[in-house]
Amino acid sequence: MLRAFVELETLEGIVLCSSVPQLVREYEAFAERWAGAELLVLGPGVSTGLPIKYDDPREVGPDRIANAVAARERHGTPCVVVDFGTSTNFDVVSAAGEFAGGVLAPGVEISMDALFARAARLPKVPFVAPPRVISQTTVQALQSGLVYGFAGQVDAIVDRIRSELDATEAPVVATGGLAELIAPHSRTISAVDQELTLQGLRLVWEKNR
Repeated sequence: MLRAFVELETLEGIVLCSSVPQLVREYEAFAERWAGAELLVLGPGVSTGLPIKYDDPREVGPDRIANAVAARERHGTPCVVVDFGTSTNFDVVSAAGEFAGGVLAPGVEISMDALFARAARLPKVPFVAPPRVISQTTVQALQSGLVYGFAGQVDAIVDRIRSELDATEAPVVATGGLAELIAPHSRTISAVDQELTLQGLRLVWEKNR
């Protein structure tokens, strides 16, 4: 499958962030056996150039670190990253260029799956924005809650983050699978950067050369 995307013989190295130990072991075997390339796993002990202001820096997911590294480089400081993944992560980069912490909230798809599982009569719906907030069908009512509900969550949390940062104009960068669905309906998201995590990994790789 990977050979369909890249010529393995041309790889200088592979940089990986994952919170699944079994997956890390699989990529270690892949890098050695098939790619013949060095594997850099983003985690404790890897130089990122990003000071982490967390009680235990080892608790911070590597994807959050990659996002913060890229956001600082591509969007300036201070800034806020909203990553719409399994969870919705809010990662904060301070004016000093530090990872200042953040917020973890249930992800859009996880929340909707839980709703469908617990309410048998509710249909699964396409993840699209309805034409208006007040809806006259169950499908559009669910879509309204999904899109406008999560956009409102983003705005409320970002307002509090900006207040604590004392930076009312800090840009907010969205990334992740549903970023382009939610971002147009949020008043605080200023940019969508779907390559943010990958660019962060590239920057970490370059720093460790």
